[in-house]
Amino acid sequence: MKTKSVSLLIFFLICAPCFAQITIKDCYQKAQANYPLIKQYNLIEQTKEYNLSNANKGYLPQITVSAKATYQSEVTQLPVDFSQLGIPEMTIPTLSKDQYGASIDINQTIWDGGTISSQKEKLRAAAEVEKKNIEVNIYAVNERVNQLYFGILFTGEQIRQIELLQEELQNNHDKIKAFIQNGIALPSDLDAVKVEQLKAQQNKSRLNKTKIIYVTMLSMLIGEDLNEYTEFVKPEAIRPEIEQFKRPELYLFQAQIKNFEARNQEITAAVMPKLGLFVTGGYGKPGLNMLDNEFAPYYIGGVRLSWNIGSFYTQKNNRKQVQTGIASIETQRETFLFNLSIDATQKHNLIDTYFDQLKYDDEIIALRKSIKQSAETKMANGTITGSDLTRDINAEQMAIQDKILHETELLLAIYNLKFATNN
Repeated sequence: MKTKSVSLLIFFLICAPCFAQITIKDCYQKAQANYPLIKQYNLIEQTKEYNLSNANKGYLPQITVSAKATYQSEVTQLPVDFSQLGIPEMTIPTLSKDQYGASIDINQTIWDGGTISSQKEKLRAAAEVEKKNIEVNIYAVNERVNQLYFGILFTGEQIRQIELLQEELQNNHDKIKAFIQNGIALPSDLDAVKVEQLKAQQNKSRLNKTKIIYVTMLSMLIGEDLNEYTEFVKPEAIRPEIEQFKRPELYLFQAQIKNFEARNQEITAAVMPKLGLFVTGGYGKPGLNMLDNEFAPYYIGGVRLSWNIGSFYTQKNNRKQVQTGIASIETQRETFLFNLSIDATQKHNLIDTYFDQLKYDDEIIALRKSIKQSAETKMANGTITGSDLTRDINAEQMAIQDKILHETELLLAIYNLKFATNN
């Protein structure tokens, strides 16, 4: 008994993946996570952190090391003859024509007018635009999931209906065979049913291959192995409540506007004065004392104030460029929302159409079934041929297929509306 329990456990563990369920929401998540572009998120974040780190280093002391060796054809001399002035002869040192020097310059920013801060804000805004742009591209994968997922559901429903049709045709085949033996039907009546059986098998084979193609494509899209045993859960046909549009494109527009606003901060920082400390230390020949022709150390320290007034010349035009860029983005957003509203209205109307069609499908199927059953009775009485019977069977089958199509089209329309509005 224990061995049997272990065997059953192993069987279920092996077969469990084969009978796994998957929903359309699962497919959305898996497809987005599997999409190669998702890797770009981390790359953008890493690049942003590197750039911010580099920008922060602008607050650190900036050190410059330099050295030089020169030779000049003339050196400075005093053109004075002291003897003519009655001054005793004296020697004034003269610089050498070869001169040497090495120095270290250290500059420390005290206030940069907001330059580094605006640069960091611009880097963050640019990175956000890149990420939102990726979200737009990744979100588009959902539409492909819709087409494949509902294609699988549609073909699956058709296959199940054909299997029911095959059972019905086989029952009629057996009945007509008995009718022939009793002299009620002719062999041609049996042939008419056999033709429909072959057509049903032909359609089933075609649909099976179509479903396999859909499943294979969806497997590649979500990065997970799916097979013929996977159960694709049919969602409920519930119209989404649209409170507002939440498409990622709208967040992209916001990020682009913030990017322009960060440029505004940069323009403001460009016209502000900069204040800093500096220290220069060196060793050279000569040093600071130009009358001492020997190697000597020296240093200079102080405060430096700089102000690029030329930035005022272009400030007005630069701000207008920013305003124009923001206005352009807002126009694109308004256009996108306008087109989205039209698209959503069309999809709402399409959903209404499919709901309306489904109201009549069940009644049509019931009537077609009643006509078929009447035809089966007539066939048993020998008043109609097998061709007449298969015609009524096919008419009922077409009514059922129409309902399957309308149900799938309704679900696809609902999820296309969800995709269009991200609700």
